[in-house]
Amino acid sequence: MTPTLRPPHFSLLPWCYPLAVLLLFSTAGSLSKSQQSPPDAAPSIISVRAELVELPVRVTDARGIVVSGLNLGDFRVFEDGRPQKLTLFEREDAPVTVGLVVDHSRSMAPKLAEVSAAVSAFAHSSNPQDEMFVVDFNDDVWLQILGGKPFTHNAKDLETAIAAVSARGRTALYDAVAEGLKHLRFGHCEKKALIIVSDGGDNASHQKFSQVLALAQRSGVMIYSIVLQGEGQEENPGVLRRLSKSTGGISYFPRSAETIASISALIARDLRDQYTLGFAPEKQSTDASFRKIQVKVSAPGRSNLHVRHRPGYFAGQPPPHSDKDAS
Repeated sequence: MTPTLRPPHFSLLPWCYPLAVLLLFSTAGSLSKSQQSPPDAAPSIISVRAELVELPVRVTDARGIVVSGLNLGDFRVFEDGRPQKLTLFEREDAPVTVGLVVDHSRSMAPKLAEVSAAVSAFAHSSNPQDEMFVVDFNDDVWLQILGGKPFTHNAKDLETAIAAVSARGRTALYDAVAEGLKHLRFGHCEKKALIIVSDGGDNASHQKFSQVLALAQRSGVMIYSIVLQGEGQEENPGVLRRLSKSTGGISYFPRSAETIASISALIARDLRDQYTLGFAPEKQSTDASFRKIQVKVSAPGRSNLHVRHRPGYFAGQPPPHSDKDAS
Protein backbone atom coordinates (compact mmCIF):
# COMPACT_ATOMS: atom_id res chain seq x y z
CA MET A 1 0.00 0.00 0.00
CA THR A 2 1.41 3.39 -0.94
CA PRO A 3 1.70 5.81 2.00
CA THR A 4 -0.86 8.52 1.61
CA LEU A 5 -1.99 11.79 3.08
CA ARG A 6 -5.29 11.96 4.90
CA PRO A 7 -8.28 13.04 2.77
CA PRO A 8 -9.96 16.39 3.47
CA HIS A 9 -12.04 16.55 6.65
CA PHE A 10 -14.84 18.99 7.29
CA SER A 11 -16.21 19.92 10.71
CA LEU A 12 -18.17 22.59 12.50
CA LEU A 13 -14.93 24.43 13.24
CA PRO A 14 -13.29 25.19 9.88
CA TRP A 15 -9.88 26.06 11.34
CA CYS A 16 -9.21 22.43 12.25
CA TYR A 17 -7.71 20.34 9.49
CA PRO A 18 -6.48 16.81 9.99
CA LEU A 19 -3.13 15.46 10.97
CA ALA A 20 -3.38 12.06 12.55
CA VAL A 21 -1.46 12.42 15.80
CA LEU A 22 -3.38 10.33 18.27
CA LEU A 23 -0.37 9.01 20.26
CA LEU A 24 -1.16 5.70 21.55
CA PHE A 25 -4.46 5.33 19.78
CA SER A 26 -5.48 2.44 17.62
CA THR A 27 -8.55 3.22 15.53
CA ALA A 28 -10.74 0.43 14.24
CA GLY A 29 -13.71 0.38 11.92
CA SER A 30 -15.76 -2.15 10.00
CA LEU A 31 -17.51 -2.25 6.68
CA SER A 32 -20.54 -4.42 5.95
CA LYS A 33 -22.14 -5.08 2.61
CA SER A 34 -25.24 -7.14 1.83
CA GLN A 35 -25.38 -8.66 -1.60
CA GLN A 36 -28.53 -9.57 -3.44
CA SER A 37 -29.40 -13.25 -3.05
CA PRO A 38 -32.15 -15.44 -4.42
CA PRO A 39 -35.43 -15.23 -2.45
CA ASP A 40 -34.91 -18.64 -0.91
CA ALA A 41 -31.39 -17.91 0.29
CA ALA A 42 -30.24 -15.94 3.32
CA PRO A 43 -28.41 -12.71 2.51
CA SER A 44 -24.63 -12.97 2.45
CA ILE A 45 -22.69 -10.60 4.66
CA ILE A 46 -19.17 -9.55 3.77
CA SER A 47 -17.29 -7.89 6.65
CA VAL A 48 -13.93 -6.17 6.43
CA ARG A 49 -12.07 -4.92 9.49
CA ALA A 50 -9.59 -2.10 8.92
CA GLU A 51 -7.31 -1.03 11.77
CA LEU A 52 -4.83 1.85 11.61
CA VAL A 53 -2.36 2.65 14.35
CA GLU A 54 -1.25 6.29 14.22
CA LEU A 55 1.97 7.21 15.93
CA PRO A 56 3.33 10.73 16.51
CA VAL A 57 7.12 10.78 16.55
CA ARG A 58 9.59 13.52 17.43
CA VAL A 59 13.20 13.23 16.28
CA THR A 60 16.10 15.23 17.74
CA ASP A 61 19.87 15.13 17.36
CA ALA A 62 22.51 14.73 20.08
CA ARG A 63 22.13 18.42 21.02
CA GLY A 64 18.34 18.15 21.38
CA ILE A 65 17.65 20.07 18.17
CA VAL A 66 14.62 18.96 16.16
CA VAL A 67 15.50 17.04 13.00
CA SER A 68 13.26 18.01 10.10
CA GLY A 69 13.20 16.92 6.48
CA LEU A 70 13.19 13.17 7.12
CA ASN A 71 11.39 10.92 4.65
CA LEU A 72 9.28 7.79 4.90
CA GLY A 73 12.25 5.54 4.12
CA ASP A 74 14.18 6.89 7.10
CA PHE A 75 11.75 5.28 9.58
CA ARG A 76 11.28 1.68 10.67
CA VAL A 77 8.50 0.68 13.05
CA PHE A 78 8.24 -2.55 15.04
CA GLU A 79 5.26 -3.93 16.94
CA ASP A 80 6.22 -6.54 19.54
CA GLY A 81 9.46 -6.96 17.59
CA ARG A 82 7.76 -7.47 14.22
CA PRO A 83 8.52 -4.96 11.44
CA GLN A 84 5.45 -3.10 10.17
CA LYS A 85 4.76 -1.60 6.75
CA LEU A 86 4.05 2.12 7.00
CA THR A 87 0.93 3.24 5.17
CA LEU A 88 0.73 6.79 6.52
CA PHE A 89 3.44 9.44 6.70
CA GLU A 90 2.85 13.11 7.53
CA ARG A 91 5.21 15.84 8.66
CA GLU A 92 3.34 19.14 8.45
CA ASP A 93 2.27 21.39 11.31
CA ALA A 94 -1.42 20.69 11.90
CA PRO A 95 -3.93 22.09 14.39
CA VAL A 96 -4.44 20.31 17.68
CA THR A 97 -7.21 20.12 20.27
CA VAL A 98 -5.55 20.95 23.60
CA GLY A 99 -7.00 20.71 27.08
CA LEU A 100 -5.37 22.76 29.86
CA VAL A 101 -5.98 21.07 33.22
CA VAL A 102 -5.23 23.70 35.85
CA ASP A 103 -4.87 23.19 39.60
CA HIS A 104 -6.65 25.85 41.69
CA SER A 105 -6.40 24.11 45.06
CA ARG A 106 -5.18 25.85 48.20
CA SER A 107 -1.60 24.59 47.78
CA MET A 108 -1.36 26.41 44.44
CA ALA A 109 -2.15 29.89 45.83
CA PRO A 110 1.47 31.16 45.73
CA LYS A 111 1.90 29.79 42.19
CA LEU A 112 -1.14 31.17 40.33
CA ALA A 113 0.88 33.97 38.73
CA GLU A 114 3.18 31.31 37.28
CA VAL A 115 0.17 29.36 36.05
CA SER A 116 -1.15 32.38 34.18
CA ALA A 117 2.28 32.90 32.63
CA ALA A 118 2.36 29.27 31.50
CA VAL A 119 -1.07 29.40 29.87
CA SER A 120 -0.32 32.68 28.12
CA ALA A 121 3.03 31.45 26.78
CA PHE A 122 1.49 28.27 25.44
CA ALA A 123 -1.43 30.00 23.76
CA HIS A 124 0.81 32.53 22.00
CA SER A 125 3.26 29.85 20.78
CA SER A 126 0.70 27.36 19.48
CA ASN A 127 -0.76 26.98 16.02
CA PRO A 128 -3.29 29.83 15.52
CA GLN A 129 -5.83 27.24 14.37
CA ASP A 130 -5.62 25.16 17.56
CA GLU A 131 -8.81 24.69 19.54
CA MET A 132 -8.34 24.83 23.30
CA PHE A 133 -10.29 24.45 26.52
CA VAL A 134 -9.71 24.71 30.27
CA VAL A 135 -10.57 22.29 33.08
CA ASP A 136 -10.19 23.84 36.56
CA PHE A 137 -10.11 21.84 39.74
CA ASN A 138 -9.84 22.01 43.51
CA ASP A 139 -12.40 20.05 45.61
CA ASP A 140 -14.53 20.04 42.47
CA VAL A 141 -13.85 19.79 38.74
CA TRP A 142 -15.45 22.07 36.18
CA LEU A 143 -15.10 22.84 32.50
CA GLN A 144 -14.71 26.53 31.69
CA ILE A 145 -17.11 27.88 29.08
CA LEU A 146 -14.94 30.21 27.01
CA GLY A 147 -16.95 33.00 25.42
CA GLY A 148 -20.02 30.78 25.53
CA LYS A 149 -18.24 27.95 23.68
CA PRO A 150 -16.68 24.66 24.79
CA PHE A 151 -13.53 25.40 22.74
CA THR A 152 -11.63 28.50 21.72
CA HIS A 153 -8.66 29.48 19.56
CA ASN A 154 -8.35 32.86 21.26
CA ALA A 155 -5.46 33.24 23.73
CA LYS A 156 -7.28 36.03 25.58
CA ASP A 157 -10.18 33.71 26.39
CA LEU A 158 -7.77 31.32 28.12
CA GLU A 159 -6.01 34.05 30.08
CA THR A 160 -9.32 35.48 31.29
CA ALA A 161 -10.58 32.03 32.34
CA ILE A 162 -7.46 31.25 34.39
CA ALA A 163 -7.39 34.64 36.11
CA ALA A 164 -11.07 34.40 37.12
CA VAL A 165 -10.54 31.51 39.56
CA SER A 166 -8.91 31.81 42.98
CA ALA A 167 -7.07 29.07 44.86
CA ARG A 168 -8.96 27.23 47.59
CA GLY A 169 -9.90 23.79 48.86
CA ARG A 170 -8.39 20.38 48.27
CA THR A 171 -7.07 18.71 45.10
CA ALA A 172 -9.11 16.44 42.79
CA LEU A 173 -6.33 15.97 40.23
CA TYR A 174 -7.29 12.51 38.98
CA ASP A 175 -10.93 13.48 38.43
CA ALA A 176 -9.79 16.56 36.51
CA VAL A 177 -7.55 14.53 34.19
CA ALA A 178 -10.42 12.12 33.52
CA GLU A 179 -12.70 15.08 32.69
CA GLY A 180 -10.08 16.51 30.33
CA LEU A 181 -9.73 13.19 28.51
CA LYS A 182 -13.51 12.96 28.23
CA HIS A 183 -13.91 16.46 26.77
CA LEU A 184 -11.13 15.90 24.23
CA ARG A 185 -13.40 13.39 22.51
CA PHE A 186 -15.56 16.29 21.34
CA GLY A 187 -12.64 18.10 19.74
CA HIS A 188 -12.65 18.58 15.98
CA CYS A 189 -8.91 18.22 15.36
CA GLU A 190 -7.40 14.77 14.87
CA LYS A 191 -4.37 15.64 17.01
CA LYS A 192 -5.12 15.87 20.74
CA ALA A 193 -3.17 16.63 23.91
CA LEU A 194 -3.57 17.51 27.58
CA ILE A 195 -1.35 19.92 29.51
CA ILE A 196 -1.56 19.55 33.29
CA VAL A 197 -0.35 22.40 35.51
CA SER A 198 -0.21 21.21 39.12
CA ASP A 199 2.03 20.16 42.00
CA GLY A 200 0.89 16.56 41.52
CA GLY A 201 -0.97 16.12 44.80
CA ASP A 202 -4.43 14.55 45.10
CA ASN A 203 -6.63 14.29 48.18
CA ALA A 204 -10.18 14.70 46.86
CA SER A 205 -10.71 12.53 43.75
CA HIS A 206 -13.24 9.78 43.28
CA GLN A 207 -11.00 8.27 40.60
CA LYS A 208 -7.92 6.28 41.56
CA PHE A 209 -4.58 6.87 39.85
CA SER A 210 -4.61 3.37 38.31
CA GLN A 211 -7.96 4.13 36.65
CA VAL A 212 -6.80 7.46 35.24
CA LEU A 213 -3.55 5.95 33.99
CA ALA A 214 -5.51 3.24 32.16
CA LEU A 215 -7.83 5.86 30.61
CA ALA A 216 -4.83 7.91 29.49
CA GLN A 217 -3.04 4.95 27.92
CA ARG A 218 -6.14 4.01 25.93
CA SER A 219 -7.20 7.52 24.99
CA GLY A 220 -4.89 8.37 22.12
CA VAL A 221 -3.93 11.58 23.92
CA MET A 222 -0.44 12.87 24.63
CA ILE A 223 -0.10 14.28 28.15
CA TYR A 224 2.37 16.98 29.14
CA SER A 225 2.79 18.10 32.73
CA ILE A 226 4.25 21.23 34.28
CA VAL A 227 4.98 20.39 37.90
CA LEU A 228 5.13 23.39 40.23
CA GLN A 229 6.81 22.10 43.36
CA GLY A 230 6.97 23.92 46.68
CA GLU A 231 6.85 22.93 50.34
CA GLY A 232 3.46 21.17 50.30
CA GLN A 233 3.24 17.77 51.95
CA GLU A 234 0.56 16.72 49.48
CA GLU A 235 2.76 17.16 46.43
CA ASN A 236 3.39 13.99 44.43
CA PRO A 237 5.17 14.84 41.18
CA GLY A 238 5.80 11.18 40.40
CA VAL A 239 2.22 10.61 39.24
CA LEU A 240 2.48 13.39 36.64
CA ARG A 241 5.83 12.09 35.43
CA ARG A 242 4.31 8.65 34.93
CA LEU A 243 1.21 9.95 33.12
CA SER A 244 3.37 11.91 30.69
CA LYS A 245 5.86 9.13 30.01
CA SER A 246 3.11 6.54 29.47
CA THR A 247 1.49 8.64 26.71
CA GLY A 248 4.58 9.90 24.88
CA GLY A 249 4.56 13.34 26.50
CA ILE A 250 7.06 15.05 28.78
CA SER A 251 6.97 16.27 32.37
CA TYR A 252 8.75 19.50 33.30
CA PHE A 253 9.90 20.81 36.66
CA PRO A 254 10.47 24.58 36.29
CA ARG A 255 12.35 26.51 38.95
CA SER A 256 11.11 30.05 38.24
CA ALA A 257 8.31 32.02 36.62
CA GLU A 258 10.63 32.78 33.72
CA THR A 259 11.31 29.13 32.97
CA ILE A 260 7.66 28.10 33.25
CA ALA A 261 6.80 30.47 30.41
CA SER A 262 9.63 29.10 28.27
CA ILE A 263 8.58 25.51 29.05
CA SER A 264 5.02 26.23 27.91
CA ALA A 265 6.40 27.56 24.63
CA LEU A 266 8.52 24.40 24.34
CA ILE A 267 5.40 22.23 24.67
CA ALA A 268 3.66 24.21 21.94
CA ARG A 269 6.63 23.70 19.61
CA ASP A 270 6.86 20.04 20.55
CA LEU A 271 3.29 19.51 19.35
CA ARG A 272 4.08 21.28 16.08
CA ASP A 273 7.40 19.53 15.31
CA GLN A 274 6.23 15.95 14.98
CA TYR A 275 6.06 13.32 12.28
CA THR A 276 3.00 11.09 12.10
CA LEU A 277 3.48 7.46 11.11
CA GLY A 278 0.67 4.98 10.53
CA PHE A 279 0.51 1.25 9.98
CA ALA A 280 -2.05 -1.55 9.82
CA PRO A 281 -0.87 -4.23 12.26
CA GLU A 282 0.05 -7.52 10.64
CA LYS A 283 -1.12 -9.28 13.79
CA GLN A 284 -4.88 -8.64 13.74
CA SER A 285 -6.72 -9.25 16.99
CA THR A 286 -9.87 -8.22 18.79
CA ASP A 287 -8.40 -8.59 22.28
CA ALA A 288 -7.31 -5.66 24.40
CA SER A 289 -3.68 -6.71 24.83
CA PHE A 290 -0.88 -4.15 25.07
CA ARG A 291 1.49 -4.09 22.12
CA LYS A 292 4.94 -2.58 22.39
CA ILE A 293 6.13 -0.19 19.69
CA GLN A 294 9.68 0.65 18.71
CA VAL A 295 10.69 3.26 16.14
CA LYS A 296 14.14 3.41 14.58
CA VAL A 297 15.46 6.25 12.44
CA SER A 298 18.48 6.19 10.15
CA ALA A 299 19.24 8.91 7.63
CA PRO A 300 22.32 9.52 5.45
CA GLY A 301 24.73 11.95 7.05
CA ARG A 302 22.90 11.94 10.41
CA SER A 303 23.89 10.04 13.52
CA ASN A 304 22.94 9.81 17.21
CA LEU A 305 19.30 10.57 16.47
CA HIS A 306 16.89 10.36 19.40
CA VAL A 307 13.28 9.29 18.84
CA ARG A 308 10.44 9.96 21.26
CA HIS A 309 7.10 8.22 20.90
CA ARG A 310 4.55 6.40 23.00
CA PRO A 311 5.72 3.00 24.22
CA GLY A 312 2.79 1.09 22.75
CA TYR A 313 -0.97 0.81 22.43
CA PHE A 314 -3.86 -1.42 23.43
CA ALA A 315 -5.27 -3.49 20.59
CA GLY A 316 -8.97 -3.35 19.85
CA GLN A 317 -11.40 -0.60 20.73
CA PRO A 318 -10.71 1.51 23.83
CA PRO A 319 -13.14 0.94 26.69
CA PRO A 320 -15.93 3.40 27.47
CA HIS A 321 -15.05 6.39 29.62
CA SER A 322 -15.04 5.55 33.31
CA ASP A 323 -17.01 8.09 35.30
CA LYS A 324 -16.52 8.82 38.97
CA ASP A 325 -17.39 5.37 40.10
CA ALA A 326 -14.43 4.57 42.29
CA SER A 327 -14.51 4.84 46.00
